[in-house]
Amino acid sequence: MLKIVFMGTPDFAVPTLESLLAWPGGTVVAVVTAPDRPAGRGRQLQASAVKVAAEAHGLPVLQPINLKSPEFQAELRAFEADLQVVVAFRMLPEAVWNMPRLGSINIHASLLPQYRGAAPINWALMHGDTETGVTSFFLRHEIDTGDLILQDRLPIASSDDFGSLYDKLKMAGAALARRSVEAIAAGTAPSTPQQHREDLRSAPKIQKETGRLEFNRPAAELVNWVRGLSPIPTAFATLPDGRTLKIFRAQTLLPETAAEPLPAPGTWASDGKHYLRVAAADGWLDLLDVQLEGKKRLPIKELLLGFKLPA
Repeated sequence: MLKIVFMGTPDFAVPTLESLLAWPGGTVVAVVTAPDRPAGRGRQLQASAVKVAAEAHGLPVLQPINLKSPEFQAELRAFEADLQVVVAFRMLPEAVWNMPRLGSINIHASLLPQYRGAAPINWALMHGDTETGVTSFFLRHEIDTGDLILQDRLPIASSDDFGSLYDKLKMAGAALARRSVEAIAAGTAPSTPQQHREDLRSAPKIQKETGRLEFNRPAAELVNWVRGLSPIPTAFATLPDGRTLKIFRAQTLLPETAAEPLPAPGTWASDGKHYLRVAAADGWLDLLDVQLEGKKRLPIKELLLGFKLPA
């Protein structure tokens, strides 16, 4: 019976934890997750999604502030885990990832070595990819560079945004983790070094300014940017009066003929009833679902009932 320590924090990691708990070949002996953090208007301490799931199953939960702490590492070592499974957690020091006899594996939401980093789902959409996937790999020193175990591919639908693709990949990741752990337990798990390629893109953490739309780009690229940031943290633009408009959904509207004149990129247009658009490099970004600063999210026609495009 394989003894497993699970490490993760957000709801993305919960299906993998549940999958491992249902596996008859092993037992999850402990869960490591982030400390409770203030959240909401009242700033009440809130447990991570993984902690909530772990406590529902009566599992021991460790919430270290410092992963290099000797006290934490001694507590972790006492569980005598054979394997650690990591999903959407922090970067681990070698003393932690190298502790179990079978090492530690991570589930990453991309087809590694493509999109190493904190935000692979966002960047795949923002770049307009039509395929992504999940990868299991053995942890090593450099982030997301360890030997590959298994990969599953997943098509990206044109209707997908970050929210929908996130939900698909968290379930795909759970299934892949289960198969990977089964293969490790059986001694049949592949361990394939990652190959460097010229086409590799990184997936750095999304910053607030990442969401600012640059209208000198083609309209199709802007639509992908919106998809990759919706519903969180959300793409945005600044209206002529300086207010911020969050954009959750948009589509391209290209000129019917090459001779049709286009205004300068960043020019706003609206008929006050049916549409609100912004000129891009090669056409229009037609906004469909937005949120005006200080207001709630609305379909564009509802927004226009009480909104006039500032001059």
